[in-house]
Amino acid sequence: MAYKNLLVHLDPSKSSAKRADAAVALAAKHGAHLTALAAAPTPSVPSYVEAQIPAAVFEQARAALMEGLDEIGATFEKKAKAAGISYEFRKELAQEPLADLISRHSRYADLAILGQSDPDDPMSADPELSEDVILACGRPVLMIPYIGVMQEPGKKIVVAWDAGREAARAVNDAMPLLEAADQVVVLIVNPKRGASAHGAEPGADIGTHLARHGVKVDVKVYTQRDLSVADVILSRISDEGVDMVVMGAYGHARLREMVLGGVTREMFRSMTVPLFMSH
Repeated sequence: MAYKNLLVHLDPSKSSAKRADAAVALAAKHGAHLTALAAAPTPSVPSYVEAQIPAAVFEQARAALMEGLDEIGATFEKKAKAAGISYEFRKELAQEPLADLISRHSRYADLAILGQSDPDDPMSADPELSEDVILACGRPVLMIPYIGVMQEPGKKIVVAWDAGREAARAVNDAMPLLEAADQVVVLIVNPKRGASAHGAEPGADIGTHLARHGVKVDVKVYTQRDLSVADVILSRISDEGVDMVVMGAYGHARLREMVLGGVTREMFRSMTVPLFMSH
């Protein structure tokens, strides 16, 4: 399996250019086509206010947004041409929820590249945007931190493994990255032994599976009751020079909608390196 078709979402946020850099580098490394989708919500106000605002105001706002998306596209195209990759640029003002638009485009890519929300940037997307896309798009998602990527990601990868369905899906979806990595560490926190969990020796089965794919893998098991699972993962990132985390995106129903589970959301909000997630 190889990545041949990638999609990156770009927007007017400060971190968008860093996301484009990471996406272009990934496409170049894997020889993949890269589609950049510059998309933003259509300007709107509550219906009870809309009638009081001249239509020309909305047209000016839309025109300004489209001009901004054109500038994003011009910058992206310069990066893509310099890297010598196959690329495409699309721009769209969403007439539907923005997460639905991004999810729809993502379904025709092997991997969607999105950005972490920056709480200090008013132009940054709402945190729920990427969460909704992860749970709805049916494709793996690589989240790029808003601080950017300090080095080429994917040389040393941690796999957060709990032997569950979502983690298994994430490992399978990330296999091109895992096979290309210099080192992969399977991290298991507070494992449950037994046939219905990790087996008699936690990590043995997933380690063997990855080794058969030629992955350079180590398995590390931590029993830690004082820290959350997310805190253990984050501490390993800091201590071991990890540059990417692969994990399952867990969701559960709330008010007829899917929302991210606790560990997933904590990692989502606190990431310092790219986070590869599958649901």
